[in-house]
Amino acid sequence: MGFKIAIAGATGNVGREMLDILAERGFPADEVVALASRRSQGTEVSFGDRTLKVQAMENYDFSDTDICLMSAGGTVSKEWSPKIGAKGCVVIDNSSAWRYDADVPLIVPEVNADAITGFTKRNIIANPNCSTAQLVVALKPLHDHAKIKRIVVSTYQSVSGGGKEAMEELFNQTRAVFVNDPIEPQKFTKRIAFNVIPHIDSFMEDGYTKEEWKVLAETKKMLDPAIKVTCTAVRVPVFIGHSESVNIEFENEITADEARNILREAPGCLVIDKQEDGGYITPYESAGEDATYISRIREDATVENGLNMWVVSDNLRKGAALNTVQIAEVLVNRGLITPKKAAA
Repeated sequence: MGFKIAIAGATGNVGREMLDILAERGFPADEVVALASRRSQGTEVSFGDRTLKVQAMENYDFSDTDICLMSAGGTVSKEWSPKIGAKGCVVIDNSSAWRYDADVPLIVPEVNADAITGFTKRNIIANPNCSTAQLVVALKPLHDHAKIKRIVVSTYQSVSGGGKEAMEELFNQTRAVFVNDPIEPQKFTKRIAFNVIPHIDSFMEDGYTKEEWKVLAETKKMLDPAIKVTCTAVRVPVFIGHSESVNIEFENEITADEARNILREAPGCLVIDKQEDGGYITPYESAGEDATYISRIREDATVENGLNMWVVSDNLRKGAALNTVQIAEVLVNRGLITPKKAAA
């Protein structure tokens, strides 16, 4: 007996990716339901070799649904996730709405799968920020080996992190450059074509942006609250794939060769680190792939026990849709939920 799965926000970038990944990985679902707002009702989305008609989430009864993969934004999730959870349907939420709630586990399966059991308090599980997900996948095995003290990370985030409108803006602005049309920023605060913008999300009182704070808070919650984290988040004119320059200071000794060997064996990681032209990964090559790629691993001689590395991943997959599906797989594989149909 398979599960009944709902995808809330099925018409968005991440929602469509969730449907693709559920089909690719053969998730044990007897029924998959595509949900979105009323204005998207009747729209068709692909699920494997099938086509699903989108239903309005406002009219949907979650009482016979086992898992809801939520990618409808923070405002919708704040309102709907508790209601859905109260119906006995486990919500795996892709927004920032529940990540910092003490009663909601924040999960990357390769990093802290055991923390998932806390979902029973609210029937909600949070998916981390796209930048944090790939970061902690790379950090966890190194932390286990040599204990991380401090991380300095600069992110180079693709426009797909801002949704379909952001991707369209990059495309339209790039075309406008070549035909000499005027460029009016709409989704972004400045022109994004052939430019980089050191600003993602809103500014906070201390001068950091909310995006930068998310990396700090989520890394501490999932990995170790004692780790010191500082971040600069930058939007770059890339369609898909987030990159990160990561500087790590460890408590114990670790060499670059040791780090490479550890990461080669680590779940979810793929090391491509040849010290030659092209011997590293770029975001273009990560698009459509599941792995967190790690390149440019080298020792930092300015601190004791320091390393630098370059981390790249498809933000729509590991940073969002893939991680959400992997969380659902943990629920199923560990027997933490059973299909409601079977119980009936």
